[in-house]
Amino acid sequence: MTEAEAMDDGPVIDLDRPLPLHPLVYLEEGDEVTVGRPDIDSYGIFPPDGAEVLRRLEQGTPPREVAVWYETRYRESLDIDDLVASLGELGFVRESDLPGGPADGPADVPPRWRRLGAALFSVPAWICYGLLVTWALIAMARRPDLVPSYRNVFFTDYYSVIQAALFVAAIPQLLLHEGFHALAGRRLGLRSRLRISRRLYFVVLETSLDGLVAVPRRKRYLPIVAGMLADVVVMAVLTIAADLTRGAGGAPSPGGRFCLAFAFAVMLRILWQFSLYLRTDLYVLVSTALGCVDLHTTAMRMLRNRVNRLLGRRRRLMDESDWHPVDRRVARWYSWLIVAGYTVSLTTFAVAIVPIVHRMFAGVLGRFTGHGASWPELLDSLVFSGFILGQLVVLAWVAARERYRGRARRLDHVIA
Repeated sequence: MTEAEAMDDGPVIDLDRPLPLHPLVYLEEGDEVTVGRPDIDSYGIFPPDGAEVLRRLEQGTPPREVAVWYETRYRESLDIDDLVASLGELGFVRESDLPGGPADGPADVPPRWRRLGAALFSVPAWICYGLLVTWALIAMARRPDLVPSYRNVFFTDYYSVIQAALFVAAIPQLLLHEGFHALAGRRLGLRSRLRISRRLYFVVLETSLDGLVAVPRRKRYLPIVAGMLADVVVMAVLTIAADLTRGAGGAPSPGGRFCLAFAFAVMLRILWQFSLYLRTDLYVLVSTALGCVDLHTTAMRMLRNRVNRLLGRRRRLMDESDWHPVDRRVARWYSWLIVAGYTVSLTTFAVAIVPIVHRMFAGVLGRFTGHGASWPELLDSLVFSGFILGQLVVLAWVAARERYRGRARRLDHVIA
């Protein structure tokens, strides 16, 4: 190697001089060390000796001296050229301080809303959340009509109004769910991104918190479950509102009936989180707590191997030696939770969704085939049918987009 090496776009690196690096964070977990730049969400996983090399480079030791130290310490040679190139690809090298490097870009702006995130998860806030949930539970115990039921969805006879009202109300609720994820991360100084995705036949919003990989495990749990906290609080507030707005006869007012309908919809979202096979927030929580790398993929492959062994298809068995040891150990029992998750999802669908769909479509069909439907009812049925068709089109579009783009495999934490 010559005295100076040029990087891809012109910056020159002298291996006998300190390598300028951006401030890096290090998180040691077992035999792996996650190193990265939180300001751009760029992270890499290194062995302990590789992390020590980075620390020495960050302290100002020239790369060539670090290579000599590594060979003396570990009795192995270090390809310092390849390492420096990899650090450049990860964005760890401060190229503006290199000869021929680009000018400094705009100053990094720290994540916004950090104070708001700290306030939402402070001790007084937790006390308020606890009081609201307790109030709602007591109200449901005293008045059974506040208990969530699929019958609550029919707060009006017009199906299109039900669909439109629940759809419109769901938008701020979903944003609140994802906002709690993001703000729980912002309080730790993490950046976040919001995107549209699909889980099975559900169109969902996802909050990406890539910086969680460099946060101690005990601090990751709150950002992961913060969305479910928002759902529980929203459901409690809706129940309380329905109870406080009762009419003179004691029955819920029209506004109260809508609150109960929306509370049932929120409850379905909470139950959906227990479908671990869809890699929901609870799946992320379990895999994080157990230190897994790709638990879902490993568990699904283990299930396929079990089925193939049961059917005598030995040639279709996948090699398990390449699986991460933690994933393989956890998947032995977690794979059965996938089967249980499908059972719970199908049961919820049959008990909660099918009755609603049956009642709505039976009503629409009766209006079109009967003779007693009024023009408003027929118009309502047409709008309702168009709304359903529109949802199916959006779902198909999201599915096609995901298939076209593919999912880039990278190190990140996605929370739905």
